[in-house]
Amino acid sequence: MHDDELLTVPQAMARLKISRSALYDLIRTRNLASLTIGRARRIPAHALDDYIQRHLEEAAR
Repeated sequence: MHDDELLTVPQAMARLKISRSALYDLIRTRNLASLTIGRARRIPAHALDDYIQRHLEEAAR
């Protein structure tokens, strides 16, 4: 996956294996970065990787 790749909401949901509402909760609480292009919400792949890494580090504590 390229660092500059933009994922759709369904792609990000599938990658994290969470529901649409859970993904939007992460975005709303600013735990997951996203951007809007027109009416389309996109999640940068690196933001998803950063989110996963942060949670792995927290779990290891």
